[in-house]
Amino acid sequence: MLNYLKNMIFSTSSKMITYADYISTALYHPELGYYMKEGKKIGTGGDFITSSNISDVYGRAVAKWYSEIVKEINLPAKVCELGAGNGRFATAFIDEWKKLTDTPLTYFIVETSPYHRSIQQELIELGPVCQQISALDEIEPFSGMIFSNELYDALPVHVIEKKDGKFSEIMVAESTGKLIELAVPLQNSQITTFLNEYDLELQEGQRIEIPLQMAEVVSAIAKTLEKGIVVTVDYGYTNEEWEEPSRRKGSLRGYFQHQMVDNVLERPGEMDITSHVHFDALIKQGNERNLKFIAKLRQDEFLLSAGILDVLRDHFDPNPFSATSKRNRAIRSLIMPDGMSAAFHVIAQAKGLDFPEERILIERLS
Repeated sequence: MLNYLKNMIFSTSSKMITYADYISTALYHPELGYYMKEGKKIGTGGDFITSSNISDVYGRAVAKWYSEIVKEINLPAKVCELGAGNGRFATAFIDEWKKLTDTPLTYFIVETSPYHRSIQQELIELGPVCQQISALDEIEPFSGMIFSNELYDALPVHVIEKKDGKFSEIMVAESTGKLIELAVPLQNSQITTFLNEYDLELQEGQRIEIPLQMAEVVSAIAKTLEKGIVVTVDYGYTNEEWEEPSRRKGSLRGYFQHQMVDNVLERPGEMDITSHVHFDALIKQGNERNLKFIAKLRQDEFLLSAGILDVLRDHFDPNPFSATSKRNRAIRSLIMPDGMSAAFHVIAQAKGLDFPEERILIERLS
């Protein structure tokens, strides 16, 4: 991958590429990209862990919550998950749905990674209930729920910095066989437009990531969804939170064998690269495309509203080593204030619902 990136840089007239191009290549190159090639990414043997993979109770709780939504606002029993990873959430959701109701479920997985597609096929019985697809337009128009967990944080981003009152874009170049950063005057008008449209103020000396590709994803979801809800789970900041002194260096990070790596130019193609989501921009982009903002909650608040405590209350086992006790500890880790859920938020958006249906959805999230 390193040699590929060097050749990519040398082939440009400026001898440098944007961070967005670097991240896109490092993560999504068809053969060399981190997400695309073979190798475990999620879990103890991988590089990172997601909240939906701590326990199957996460998928089960969301299945219970959505089954009740389907009944109350008459939505189709259809779900589309964007980027299902190892398929553990989908498996738990589908299994719980079958226990809860006789209503037939259709579950689509949008997955571009050949590796994850193969892992999902080993875990999930594909057929009428669960189908893998490559893009949202394959199911357009769609009514139901579109769900994603840690999708936007993995998008390629540009990096800019404010110094002496002026903006620079941080580019990726090569020097003595290594990848380095190079600051150049900001010339990308799309970045300037993003700053202006979404009221993003940078402090002197602040660095931040600009997710231009986020609008493409939001547009694709809005174009596909005819009637239903969008549930987005991710970590990120509001504009006000971006202005806090602790955010001055931005949020771009790598993860290798569960260790955080500050320099994402290390180990290209071998580690995960991530940045925090711009929540205010995501919500506004949705509103601009008829995805009406309904609620933003911490993940623990969402799971509590989804009834995760019912599972904890109804199942107790004094044996601390039993599967039940292990699951109950996982539940506690998802809802405790100092657990990982505190870093995640759930954004709910709706399209094509009338006022009573929106009100019911809001009540279900409060």
